[in-house]
Amino acid sequence: MTTPPRHEPETPRDLVGIGIGPCNLSLAALAHPLAELDAVFYEQRPGFAWHPGLLIEGATVQVPFLADLVTLADPTSPWSFLNYLRTRERLFPFYFGERFHMQRAEYDGYCRWVAQHLPGLRFGHQVDAVRWNPERDVFEVDFTQLDAEGEAEALGRTYTRNIVLGVGTVPYVPEPLKPLVEAPGVPVVHAADYLDHRAALLAAGHVTVVGSGQSGAEIFLDLLRHRPAGREKLHWIGRTEAFAPMEYSKLGLEHFTPDHTRYFHALAEPVRDRLVAAQWQLHKGVDAGTLAAIHDELYRRTLDGGWPDAVLTPGVRVRTAGRIAATRVELHLEHVQQGSRSRLATDAVVLATGYRERPLDHILAGLDPYLRRDSGERPRIDEEFRFVLDPSVTGSLYAQNAELHTHGVGAPDLGLAAWRSASILNSLTGKNPYPLPARTAFTTFGLDEPGSRVPTAREGKRLTPLAD
Repeated sequence: MTTPPRHEPETPRDLVGIGIGPCNLSLAALAHPLAELDAVFYEQRPGFAWHPGLLIEGATVQVPFLADLVTLADPTSPWSFLNYLRTRERLFPFYFGERFHMQRAEYDGYCRWVAQHLPGLRFGHQVDAVRWNPERDVFEVDFTQLDAEGEAEALGRTYTRNIVLGVGTVPYVPEPLKPLVEAPGVPVVHAADYLDHRAALLAAGHVTVVGSGQSGAEIFLDLLRHRPAGREKLHWIGRTEAFAPMEYSKLGLEHFTPDHTRYFHALAEPVRDRLVAAQWQLHKGVDAGTLAAIHDELYRRTLDGGWPDAVLTPGVRVRTAGRIAATRVELHLEHVQQGSRSRLATDAVVLATGYRERPLDHILAGLDPYLRRDSGERPRIDEEFRFVLDPSVTGSLYAQNAELHTHGVGAPDLGLAAWRSASILNSLTGKNPYPLPARTAFTTFGLDEPGSRVPTAREGKRLTPLAD
């Protein structure tokens, strides 16, 4: 498009958010009552959607409902999950249901409710470039406004003093399987698109699920429940040495607290890298209830004698893959412990191989001269979630769910979204609109003195009123 970009507005904004997933939606909800803050959020998609391909019936969010967009930073916020239930006249049914974890479809509906009512959210706006303008002492954000079909409609530019990147993650496809996913007509799909292909997968002769995490377990269970007994024809394989339960003990969950985040950030870079890999079971295991449901369903199918036609094999990696005829796939497998190899012919493959942080190089290309990087060429991010920039840049660039390498396993966790959003707003405004707790875990992760961080019982802190 050759039309010059329109500026909106000429006066610099206080904050521009790029991406509207749960993290930046949380930030927008907590920024809403700060009347002095001029904020706008851009999202390429036409509306809010949270993993629509994985909203399997009965699947639950793996954090309690208190880990909504706002409650752990401001329980009085009108954008809480409980207020969403109240507006839908579902508060009493939820109360009597005694559910601590909401269903995924319910979480998606809650977030869409917030997105539909919050001002300052611009869907159908694709951010193309971010630059620092040293003459005006502001960031420039170029965007393309899209029409209902996703085609370019108009160009725009806005100026801002601060930016928050919340562009989320993208489905990860292992290299050996990329040609199959990209080839037309080949039944190899990522778990992110599972529901779009569910009918075809249920009709396929033989289905293989690759990936031993939560998504792989939920998809395997859903297929198992809806395929005929004795003719299930399912394979479930994964690289981990076991179909391992997620660490969900109460002290184990303290790794998803601000205390652990601060501890992790202070560690040396090589230690952080080792720790992220070692802590996989904190966030890549399978909910114990899902594993139990799989075992229960398999056992139920043995009641009339015989075993279900389902093979579950952990510790297996896919070396290569190819097509057999036009519609079948052959996977070349290797068992990690045995060192043995085999081939598996299948009619369809679901890749529950997880997600990776969305690459930032393109969108941050204009800021590359100002970015400070670590030894792995990753952006350095400080304790307050700010990208470390050249001192000549007076504005701040914040990260949302792009700081796993600097802040640890809590980076993608929904339970820390409200705390991180509040931390960013406190840093950005310099006014501490959201007072945050000094201590959040019983565990002391390092050899410092825990007593120095324990508020005394005699401080007589004033309670936040529940209503004006």
